[in-house]
Amino acid sequence: MRASPLRAALQDKQFSPAYFFFGEDDFRKEEGLRQLLDAAVDPATRDFNLDQRRGADVDAETLGSLLAMPPMMAERRVIVIRDVSSLRKDARASLEAYLRAPAPDVLVALTAAADAKADKTLSGLTVAVDCEPLTGAQLPKWIVARAEKHLGTTISPTAVELLQDAVGADLSQLAIELDKLASYCSGRMIDENAVAEIVGVRRDETPGRLLDAVAVRDSTLALSLLPGVLQQPKTGAVPLVMALTTQTLALAIGLTRQVPVARLSGEYFSLLRSGSSNWTGRAWGEAVSSWARASGKWSAADLDHALAVLLQTDLSLKNSRVSSDEQILATAILSMCGGVSPRGAS
Repeated sequence: MRASPLRAALQDKQFSPAYFFFGEDDFRKEEGLRQLLDAAVDPATRDFNLDQRRGADVDAETLGSLLAMPPMMAERRVIVIRDVSSLRKDARASLEAYLRAPAPDVLVALTAAADAKADKTLSGLTVAVDCEPLTGAQLPKWIVARAEKHLGTTISPTAVELLQDAVGADLSQLAIELDKLASYCSGRMIDENAVAEIVGVRRDETPGRLLDAVAVRDSTLALSLLPGVLQQPKTGAVPLVMALTTQTLALAIGLTRQVPVARLSGEYFSLLRSGSSNWTGRAWGEAVSSWARASGKWSAADLDHALAVLLQTDLSLKNSRVSSDEQILATAILSMCGGVSPRGAS
């Protein structure tokens, strides 16, 4: 999260009058808010000096009273307003007026819903904390930091990769699985075997391994992996199609630009950084390495055909009432890897 002013405040215990947590990742919002409350509120007087409300439940008079109340036997009071965009018009006007001249002994923390529109006014009147979902190399770094700083343990690189493959980018679910893994390992490093045992995923049945097989056009391996991959937590047909589409587009761009093999990895990393919706279905480093290894396996016509297959597959998954997800994906994999004309499942 782009929150260096917040991190500095947590370290130095020097707080701004107001913070505004917004963005699509609710886990990161709640985590940042929890850290702020732990640092800013005296535990001994927490019951007297912490008020938490929802925007829809607060009128202008109540909000004004909360903001005007001084701290009791403490340095500051903290007021939390969740889903601030649901404040009624009069309460919103009261909040904005207060933020333009805040009290020195009150800290206001605001959160916005994941689907809330950008709020430039509040962002300008507060320290804005952008809680967008983690992407690329940020996710494995978060897993390592969570294990080390929050749970007091370590996790191997292969375990990080396998856990991310199995769970995806859902931080709340990753946190749950890490808690279970730390308890299971009892101080030992979390390794690949622990992830396989506790999370229920095997190295040879991950989305990454299936994507690797499709990248090198090994339909036999891909089809053997498909049933197990679809049974993994947080793995479904639609995310797999999204990851296959990203992979196919990357291969097409590398081919079209005639990038030398030695520079392919750098080109693919630049491509991923250029967009916010590049769903790879695994760690960026793993995806880039796989795409680079697939160089020379596809022609331009093959890749055009594969993209047409994926479009048809997406439509079939949304509309089919007869074929199962596994059947639809198996048909797509055979068509992509073998160059067979796509058939729409109905």
